[in-house]
Amino acid sequence: MFKNSRAVSIEWGDCDPAGIVFYPRYFAYFDAATANLFDAAGFKKIEMLKKFNALGFPMVDTRAKFYIPSRYGDEVEIVSTVTEFRRSSFDVHHQLLKDGKLAVEGFETRVWTIRDPEDSEKIKSAPLPEEIVTAFMNG
Repeated sequence: MFKNSRAVSIEWGDCDPAGIVFYPRYFAYFDAATANLFDAAGFKKIEMLKKFNALGFPMVDTRAKFYIPSRYGDEVEIVSTVTEFRRSSFDVHHQLLKDGKLAVEGFETRVWTIRDPEDSEKIKSAPLPEEIVTAFMNG
């Protein structure tokens, strides 16, 4: 499976009064890492959505495990990979590494969506484009 890594600098505004990253910020990091993962695989989000006439891939489930706190000024690395593709959904696993050690794991399930042809105010799931699945499987 295709993997991507991105560096993140922990900023002052990411931290709580105790000086450690406020846990919702990790989910923002992971969301950006997912977009970056697709970009690195050759699918820039805005172009990809136009090409496949899609609306996006919203989150339907997420969770995290926290092992080592991160603080203002830390440089961390996020390694992301899609671990499973299904018909219209896929799972992403993120590993946030601090000094090479696993600090946080993030898990996402996302669904490929299109505008509902029967009601343009609604969205619905759709099969993932084979081109995307193939790129990740062969990456």
